Amino acid sequence: MAPVLSKDPVDIENILGLNPRMQNYAALRSTSSKKLDKKHWKRNADKDCSACPKLENNFDDIKHTTLSERGALREAMRCLKCADAPCQKSCPTNLDIKSFITSIANKNYYGAAKMIFSDNPLGLTCGMVCPTSDLCVGGCNLYATEEGPINIGGLQQFATEVFKAMNIPQIRNPSLPLPEDMPKAYSAKIALLGAGPASISCASFLARLGYSDITIFEKQEYVGGLSTSEIPQFRLPYDVVNFEIELMKDLGVKVICGKGLSVNGMNLSTLKEEGYKAVFIGIDKASFLASGMGLDLYLQI
Repeated sequence: MAPVLSKDPVDIENILGLNPRMQNYAALRSTSSKKLDKKHWKRNADKDCSACPKLENNFDDIKHTTLSERGALREAMRCLKCADAPCQKSCPTNLDIKSFITSIANKNYYGAAKMIFSDNPLGLTCGMVCPTSDLCVGGCNLYATEEGPINIGGLQQFATEVFKAMNIPQIRNPSLPLPEDMPKAYSAKIALLGAGPASISCASFLARLGYSDITIFEKQEYVGGLSTSEIPQFRLPYDVVNFEIELMKDLGVKVICGKGLSVNGMNLSTLKEEGYKAVFIGIDKASFLASGMGLDLYLQI
């Protein structure tokens, strides 16, 4: 065997030796000795789980996933700004990803958020929970590179959270005529059943077009649908859902809780009697099965 070159373990000496040998048997080490060795290299102390507080309904220890400004700028600078933008073609909402990433790279965070919310009223929610690896990120041309694809979801979340902190209300499009000068059809009563993501998005786009009498009916005592009831807090906090609902309400959309399809005698016939001209049904699967009606269905009544 080669002479000892250093005080490193024997396996390292075998690698450094001129004629390294293969071991004929396994080197057995007890778990306790491995733990001691691990403690030597660990940066943080071991936590005694017996003394840990219970984390039932408490996700305070979950690290926030938002990119820092420095991280967002670095990530935005890596974007190739592809002419064909495969990320945009892979996005179900057809978000103008290349443009909002360019705005972030130019430190125009308001412009980036405005572009996101213009295409998707639920821009912050999607930035947090959208399965980007199967959609926009999966189509990124940098996917096979060493640094990997652009973190599009993180950039979207960063821009929209900066906008959320600005506390700027959504306003009616200034290019539209005044409400009293709009055609009569734009003052027709419109009902949306279910205050989930589908109805929030639909109501936002209708209000942006100039429709002034929009009401969402929600059978539960809370709004947000599955975004509120099913997604855990550490993935999608309640204040994010409420923020997007308040953006919708800025345009004059009304929300009535405790009243829904087949609740308190409400159905399509009663809505028609109350003067509603159109109904959007954006109910979840359970309500769909219970009522026998279609999902995300638009009806003219």
